[in-house]
Amino acid sequence: MDLYKSTAHELHEKLVKKEISSVELTYNVYDRIAEVEKDVKAYVTLDKENALAQAAKVDKMIAAGEAIAPLAGIPGAIKDNISTKGLRTTCSSKMLENLNPIYDAHVIEKLRADETIFLGKTNLDEFAMGSTTETSYFGTSHNPWNLDLVPGGSSGGSAAAIAAGEAIWSLGSDTGGSIRQPASFTGCVGIKPTYGRVSRYGCVAFASSLDQIGPITKDVTDAATVLNTICGVDAHDSTSLPVEVPDFTKALKQDVKGLKIGLPKEYFGKGLDPKVDAILKKAIADYEAMGAEIVEVSLPHTEYAVITYYIIAPAEASANLARFDGVRYGYRNMKATSAPEMTTASRTEGFGSEVKRRIMLGTYVLSSGYYDAYYLKAMQVRTLIRKDFEEAFKQCDLLLTPTSPVVAYPIDGKMDPLAIYMLDVCTIPVNLAGLPGISVPAGFADGLPVGMQLIGKLLDEETILRAAYTFEQAHDYHKVMAPLGGK
Repeated sequence: MDLYKSTAHELHEKLVKKEISSVELTYNVYDRIAEVEKDVKAYVTLDKENALAQAAKVDKMIAAGEAIAPLAGIPGAIKDNISTKGLRTTCSSKMLENLNPIYDAHVIEKLRADETIFLGKTNLDEFAMGSTTETSYFGTSHNPWNLDLVPGGSSGGSAAAIAAGEAIWSLGSDTGGSIRQPASFTGCVGIKPTYGRVSRYGCVAFASSLDQIGPITKDVTDAATVLNTICGVDAHDSTSLPVEVPDFTKALKQDVKGLKIGLPKEYFGKGLDPKVDAILKKAIADYEAMGAEIVEVSLPHTEYAVITYYIIAPAEASANLARFDGVRYGYRNMKATSAPEMTTASRTEGFGSEVKRRIMLGTYVLSSGYYDAYYLKAMQVRTLIRKDFEEAFKQCDLLLTPTSPVVAYPIDGKMDPLAIYMLDVCTIPVNLAGLPGISVPAGFADGLPVGMQLIGKLLDEETILRAAYTFEQAHDYHKVMAPLGGK
């Protein structure tokens, strides 16, 4: 049986009915990894021995008649910037190549409590800085839809693992689109929760006011299931919101009648691939046919979002990455003859070029004489962007946009970094405003997946999940398996 093709909720039913065992399932997924990982390169580290031991534990629980959580015994993958006790956590960087954490991230604690299984750690752009996985110290992951193309980033490994059948569910992190964009490129579902819904404790910080952990899955039901487990207040994270976590799976109803869906005109203009635009226009018509009301709205400060992000995010990165100095942990140059020389050499050799680029940019905008001109002004624009969303939501219940203006593009390292930055124009504003956003498969352009993004009000994941579920159930896009082909 090709169990790796199944969703988490389908497998949970089979486990409960004793039609399969967790050990059988875990072996099946590892067999799939052995078959395709050499081409996909989704993982940095695998943890087969512990995964099989955990699977055997769950099988004993089921045999003893114990009730199990929805993710118990279901093998998943963890982005390699999320701390896992006793399992290497590298951030896909030479700087942390040999780091073995002594504690679990809050989301890992919650998943362990539900007796889930961790297959291993997935590849990402170094310290989550990138949109392709090409900045990873361990090499680029490949898109299972076409192995010559990027899988997106920074959670490219997590998305590629799902699309290739190398995991049943996965976790990513999203600072400017790093869950939603790779989900779009690989035909998966990816959700970035409201900022503060999920604890950031144990997620190696890139930009603390923007980072958020979330799931990448095969369908909307699985996304809601993972979200149920990982959400919740955490005393270790001061930005974690002390709000009740609803059962997100209860929002999964096929009903959008009377729902007002806003179309921000700024997201459907210049730069949007006509083929992507055509697919989204069809999705909008589908929603209308299902009873939703479509309204045009405006987010006038959208044009400043990317510029604002690339001031705020590098500034926070500059501060967060100062801790990697070769002294306490991480890569250390052993040839230096003085402490300043050792720190300089360790950071020069330990960080890749994209990380160094962002540290330098961030340090510059925070420096004396430039702070007011750049960082302070960017924070003021961020407030305007947040207010744009508040005004738009007075006219609608959620927003519909492209996840990315283009489909996946070739792995070649030749694309101008600035051009890559600009491709995050649809996802970045959501992080700046702290809103929830989900990407769901909406169709195919030239045989490649196209993602549709639904953006919700603060703490209103339920509405975007309902809208995403209604669309998903009316189509079979999420059921199409990636061919693992090339040109």
